[in-house]
Amino acid sequence: MNTRRTPDPAAQAELVRLRESIDNIDAAVVHMLAERFKCTQEVGRLKAQHQLPPADPARESRQIARLRELAGNAKLDPAFAEKLLNFIIAEVIRHHETIAEEGVLPGDRDGFTP
Repeated sequence: MNTRRTPDPAAQAELVRLRESIDNIDAAVVHMLAERFKCTQEVGRLKAQHQLPPADPARESRQIARLRELAGNAKLDPAFAEKLLNFIIAEVIRHHETIAEEGVLPGDRDGFTP
């Protein structure tokens, strides 16, 4: 037995409006992450060229503390923000390791000669 009601037209319109905003925000997040990864890949190339380690635990700790504070100020769960940044950091380190080992990221034609 289906007990779902037909939504009120005003509620339905508001739901559509909110979902469109969410879709726009999701698109912005993806584009911001892409820009962030372009920068971190340049960092990885620089580290590899100068034989620096792929990870920088002190920097990562500072970034996590900074992001937790930003999240709290934005009324976002700091633990969630930390989990997200840890996920991103792990991916960045993986990219840096790949760059250091191979001199190039998969699909990247602008590698360097170590």
